[in-house]
Amino acid sequence: VSATNGKTTTSRMLAACLRADGRRLVANPAGANLLSGVATALVQDSGARPGAECGLFEVDEAALPEVARQTAPRAVVLMNLFRDQLDRYGELETIAARWAAMVDALPGATRVVLNADDPAVADLAPGRAGVLRVGLDDPGLALPALPHAADSTRCRRCDAPLAYDAVYLGHLGRWRCPACGLARPEPDVRVVRAELDGVHGSRLALQTPEGPLELALTLPGVHNAYNAAAAVAGALAMGVPTARIAPAVSGSQAAFGRAERMRLEGREVVLLLAKNPTGANENVRTVLLDPGDLHLLVALNDRTADGRDVSWVWDVDYEPLLPRIATLTLCGDRAFDLALRFRYAGLAAERIRVVPDPAAALDDALRVTPAGGTLYLLPTYTAMHELRHVLVRRGAAEDFWRDG
Repeated sequence: VSATNGKTTTSRMLAACLRADGRRLVANPAGANLLSGVATALVQDSGARPGAECGLFEVDEAALPEVARQTAPRAVVLMNLFRDQLDRYGELETIAARWAAMVDALPGATRVVLNADDPAVADLAPGRAGVLRVGLDDPGLALPALPHAADSTRCRRCDAPLAYDAVYLGHLGRWRCPACGLARPEPDVRVVRAELDGVHGSRLALQTPEGPLELALTLPGVHNAYNAAAAVAGALAMGVPTARIAPAVSGSQAAFGRAERMRLEGREVVLLLAKNPTGANENVRTVLLDPGDLHLLVALNDRTADGRDVSWVWDVDYEPLLPRIATLTLCGDRAFDLALRFRYAGLAAERIRVVPDPAAALDDALRVTPAGGTLYLLPTYTAMHELRHVLVRRGAAEDFWRDG
């Protein structure tokens, strides 16, 4: 399973489906998704535990071609490509070209799952048999316009600008090329209805080649509708009966940092990881579905795992939050960059508290969040791990390596 956003959550859902079907799995649920992480999971499985009959791995986008070459997978799930860690990956077109070459080299029996709504991914397997495509088909989820931070907005075949009949998330939607006629293919697994309940979850109705499915997710947002559809398609590609898929996906809980909900000092704490503009915008969209004033702790680091370039925060649409912000605490290595971003968004300086240390920032944010209220934590990757470490020490969460 590979993607810029959502591979950990999708892998978790897919693992639940495979286990519900009685498969013994070896996996990397803690997110060690480079070649070394996959190799480590395989080595650990060869130890004292009973041997697995199926491997399920989330794989880093750049590492995927080599992992696929060495493992000859039965199925590959390719979900999306967004701008992320440009200092390591380069432009999206580079990754898409590598993925296309990888798909061409896969064994003929390998099932490929593609996101039909992503123009960078949908056409990666032209003419290949057995491809399953996923997408959204609920007009109620459409955004009013293409976000200014959208990434893949040009045709992969002719490089002409794409037109959109509906935009669901970032550059994902019902796209078409007016120049050459390439268009979003009809999905085989599609979400035809989604009822979103803020950060509390969602209800989805899907159509699949094996019939309809109804899902009740504890995971919020449009992004998790895409993750669920990809997990369903991956399970179908692996031969899991539909009767086992719906309860398995519906019963999946949030992976560490991905819409985790916990209690601390009489407050609900919701942890929403964002690594790039698309993920951050989707978190903003999800948080705004909840009623009332918002109490926020936003964290920004610029370490190797985050990407050194944090200029992407200027492409995040924080502005819709401003009328609803009751309290805002900023932390992390680049907390002052975030403060500048919120000042340019229009938030008065006296409403912004900068507390770079994550433990002290959490204390500050909890202090100004009313008892019984909700504190939303919106960190980048390494900042999420730092905040979770504090939450684990205080008994609100478990170590992530116990997850999955």
